[in-house]
Amino acid sequence: MINEIEIGRSKRASQAYSLDDVAIVPDRRTRDPKDVSVTWQIDAFEFSTPILGAPMDSVMSPDTAIQLGQLGGLGVLNLEGLWTRYEDPTAVLEEISALRSESARRADPAITRKLQQLYAAPIQPELITERITQIRESGVVVAGSLTPQRTQEHYQTVIDAGVDIFVIRGTTVSAEHVSKTTEPLNLKQFIYELDVPVIVGGAAGYTPAMHLMRTGAAGVLVGFGGGASSTTRRTLGIHAPMATAIADVAAARRDYIEESGGRYVHVIADGGVGNSGDMVKALAMGADAVMLGTALARAEEAPGDGWHWGMEAVHEASPRGDRVKVGTVAPMEQLLFGPSHETTGSSNLVGALRRAMATTGYSTLKEFQRVDVVVSPYEADRF
Repeated sequence: MINEIEIGRSKRASQAYSLDDVAIVPDRRTRDPKDVSVTWQIDAFEFSTPILGAPMDSVMSPDTAIQLGQLGGLGVLNLEGLWTRYEDPTAVLEEISALRSESARRADPAITRKLQQLYAAPIQPELITERITQIRESGVVVAGSLTPQRTQEHYQTVIDAGVDIFVIRGTTVSAEHVSKTTEPLNLKQFIYELDVPVIVGGAAGYTPAMHLMRTGAAGVLVGFGGGASSTTRRTLGIHAPMATAIADVAAARRDYIEESGGRYVHVIADGGVGNSGDMVKALAMGADAVMLGTALARAEEAPGDGWHWGMEAVHEASPRGDRVKVGTVAPMEQLLFGPSHETTGSSNLVGALRRAMATTGYSTLKEFQRVDVVVSPYEADRF
């Protein structure tokens, strides 16, 4: 049942909740955190943590993708980012980190203009091959991301280079894109013809997620404009509160299992998951895994050096993001597994997940999706 409210006499809307608005509730049973399993599997690939590194240049480089893979997660490299535009983007990353704002506002047009200039360099297919090969040679699972607009142009290079998991990621991705000027990507045909699993998104509701699942995708990314560096809500007026979005897409997964005769599509929360509590609640709402941007941008090894930005921030015509200061918390391994010296949920992410699952009595992630939740908008706890 959808809870609708009346905005005015001509418009009704459903009530939606962010991750800040909900909390999980302990039950009659508790467990030892050591007895909890946080493993996650998609297609033939199993991971010891349900964490994907977001394909953002401030988060994932070839080196950090390798490191995250060695720590049990999945690093997704942005194949349209600086690492495929520059032979050695180190100097460019340092320049972005060193940019100083002359404006009192976070949204400084001068910084946005500079980012756009730096990302105007062309994508070099040979660098796509080189970066994927580098990650592959380390022995970890290789995942790379393209936007729907660039997929037709570069996907063959990506496949030939030996990617294991192909990610098609945009602000929003639909299974039915309509255009009078260009031939749209036929997702269903594209996924059918590939020999590797495809994760696609974002989607923010039941119907679009159901259509993406019908394309044959192995996973669906849930989120739209919810990240710390995104200003989609401000510029386009579009936003999907994550708790409701995840629950709606999880419902689509449930119904698609019945429709398809048992085919399971993984739900991956992507956006608005900035600390361990957000991660716990995203999984409790029905996600199988989380894609982390801000949380991993705080690692000492992160290429953004304490700054965070996404591809939305560098769009040549309609930028929808800012470069934001997130700071540096700890080395990646400590950020994931502790020990933590922070009380903000910014480190020991996996340890916090284990403790939350143990406290509520669940031993696996699939079981934890059944945990009770309450609406609990604690405004004072937000940071």
